[in-house]
Amino acid sequence: MRSFASDNNSGVHPLVMEALAAANHDHAVGYGDDPWTEEAVARLREAFGANCEPLFTFNGTGSNAVALQLCTRPYHLILCAETAHIYVDECGSPARMTGCQIRPIATPNGKLTPNLIRPHLRNFGEQHHSQPGAIYLSQCTEMGTIYKPDELKAITSLAHQYGLYVHMDGARLANACAALGMSLKALTVDCGIDVLSFGGTKNGLMLGESVIVFNPALKQEARFIRKQSAQLASKMRYLSCQFTTYLTDDLWLKNARHANYMAQLLYDGLKKLPGIHFTQPVESNQLFLTMPRAAIDELQKDYFFYFWNEKANEIRLVTSFDTTEQDIDNLLQAVEKLV
Repeated sequence: MRSFASDNNSGVHPLVMEALAAANHDHAVGYGDDPWTEEAVARLREAFGANCEPLFTFNGTGSNAVALQLCTRPYHLILCAETAHIYVDECGSPARMTGCQIRPIATPNGKLTPNLIRPHLRNFGEQHHSQPGAIYLSQCTEMGTIYKPDELKAITSLAHQYGLYVHMDGARLANACAALGMSLKALTVDCGIDVLSFGGTKNGLMLGESVIVFNPALKQEARFIRKQSAQLASKMRYLSCQFTTYLTDDLWLKNARHANYMAQLLYDGLKKLPGIHFTQPVESNQLFLTMPRAAIDELQKDYFFYFWNEKANEIRLVTSFDTTEQDIDNLLQAVEKLV
């Protein structure tokens, strides 16, 4: 069954699999003191800037927990959209690992704005209240929408004015770069982001992420927090070698462009059909839409995808780097028959 449930369900890119096989040769020093990790760090510094500090981790939840621990102390408040991954989908891990209160903010499209954030920037110095300490952003958002550079700069400027750090969850950062035609650095460092969770498992990697620390004030404790958070891999080369391949010949960008293009093809086909209504603009590789419940029930017999709001008959469809035009055509034909 071909899945449109999540880009997590896609396979591993053949070049990444080759890199893993090549790394599986002879012995290598553990915990990152190996040539594969050295090369991957160099590639990440080429992409994000020579002064960044990349730290490889096992997974997205772990990387978010490490990054947010760098930005906060247990008496802090973490601000995020109400749809944020750290608030909805990580089983309370960031709250448990940081000890912080997480404050969700209602948004119409998954995107925070300075106007939405400002009402929560209060009680500074008041010992009875959690102190605002960090802002969490998803790029792309959980609604498939994308922060533009001016939007990011407005948020980071406000945060830094009040002494807050900004953490970007970049699980789909590649898709945002592909959509906007911008570099990884232009959408992170150049916009004032303090620390990034840079993911690839949604875009062709097997496993692993990299917490990339940009703000010098956050670097000193980073390695200790990663270790204490159980995110330091002994056989680091199997995580890091993937990133070298990912950043070679713009594989990350090619994969993301393909996923976005497949989403656009699906959108172009679905919007012509009766009974289909899109609830969010299609800006990346995620589509949010409603259709008659009877059609959804029938479609789920042959396709795996998730409800986003079951009461409203709203579903989410996600395309991947390995989605084919035939996959899109087959799904469109199936929907057309039902509606």
